[in-house]
Amino acid sequence: MLDPSWALTRPLLWLTLAALLAVLVLRAIHRDRREYRRFKSFRLTAERQRMFRKWLLESFLQFGGLSAALLILAGFAVAPLLQELTGWPGVRELRGLLIHEPEVAWGVLFGVMIALVVLTVIGARSARKEQEVPMIGDISAMLPRNRQELVLGAILSVNAGVVEELMFRLALPAVIYGASGSALAAVLGSVLLFGALHVYQGIPGVVGTTIVGAILMLLYAVSGTIVVPIIVHVLFDLRSLVLIPVAVYGVHKLDGAAVASPLPTPADPVPTEPPLV
Repeated sequence: MLDPSWALTRPLLWLTLAALLAVLVLRAIHRDRREYRRFKSFRLTAERQRMFRKWLLESFLQFGGLSAALLILAGFAVAPLLQELTGWPGVRELRGLLIHEPEVAWGVLFGVMIALVVLTVIGARSARKEQEVPMIGDISAMLPRNRQELVLGAILSVNAGVVEELMFRLALPAVIYGASGSALAAVLGSVLLFGALHVYQGIPGVVGTTIVGAILMLLYAVSGTIVVPIIVHVLFDLRSLVLIPVAVYGVHKLDGAAVASPLPTPADPVPTEPPLV
């Protein structure tokens, strides 16, 4: 871990940040968009499952490995950054409510969760009739289409929740804060980059994930632990990649190993029984 009092610490962190931004942004603009377009053309589940596994491995190595490396360099900035964030107006009051009146805070949280569940159930019933789910951003191609893809979707959700939160709510903000000394720059930079890396989903996807990233950062600051945004991120992704495909399209009833023809797209009715080989 770098010594914050060392004269070269900030220059090294700036160089690290510049290299990191160049790699991630160029990858998002060129490789991710091209790869996702190719993925959307896949009709066979074997092709889709190979890509799911590829994304899983790359995400784990890229974001997990980068998070570890960045925390080794800038781990000294994690605690002072969080301390500054907890003193921000609004965050301070929410933390006070959580600490001094936990029953109110937990009641509100429970109420929000119940509301989300109810809205999800209502939305799923409506979408089941139309066989189409309204989405923010171009992500319909990622929805699993059989049991095997459903398992991969669940693993991808857990992996993304862990490694992306370690990267964008912990490691990257620490590097920006260690380099600039600005908590505002750390928050804005990490949230905006998180949204920008979803450019393959189109402008609505970038805007939507930027808002989600801001909410997750707020949860981190209010709770004081990275565990809370990790759990919320995992649940959010499980809703998209597991709950919706099961509740709306019934993909858990379709065995990918028995599929002998191209799979239906999410907008098409999904058969309740696998086709005979």
